[in-house]
Amino acid sequence: MKSLAELFEHTLKDVYYAENAIIKALPKVAKAAKDAKLKKAAEDHLAETKDQIKKLELVFKSIGKKASGEKCDAIEGLIKEADGLMEEASGTALDAGLLAACQAVEHYEIARYGSLREWAKDLGNDAAHKLLSEILDQEKATNNKLTNLAVTSINKTSGAAKAA
Repeated sequence: MKSLAELFEHTLKDVYYAENAIIKALPKVAKAAKDAKLKKAAEDHLAETKDQIKKLELVFKSIGKKASGEKCDAIEGLIKEADGLMEEASGTALDAGLLAACQAVEHYEIARYGSLREWAKDLGNDAAHKLLSEILDQEKATNNKLTNLAVTSINKTSGAAKAA
């Protein structure tokens, strides 16, 4: 990669792969979660992720390329970590670990979409900038929901621990 346009396309392929991998992982997270709110958050994010993939396909179209993914080692690692949690953890540790794993994925996505959005702007691609801004806003909102869920879970857990 020698140009911003090449880096933009490479990163777009990376995040497209990541979103498709997330679609495969979220049902497992929803099934493993014991907390009803965490289960619902995973299910809701699955629907949102499918919509984001459609938006990414429009971004590819805006640069005259066919939508395709390129293996993303970062998302593979985050998903592997979540898989390990599902095998090893139970009870509140499982839900807390899954919540943290989901937030790690959100933080990765926020970083990627933030860069892509700014690069689209620098490249003068207004359509891509708008679409990527929409996705970035969704990812930030999901992260905020997860943060609020984490605070609620921690307060509930620490309250139970104090009562015991």
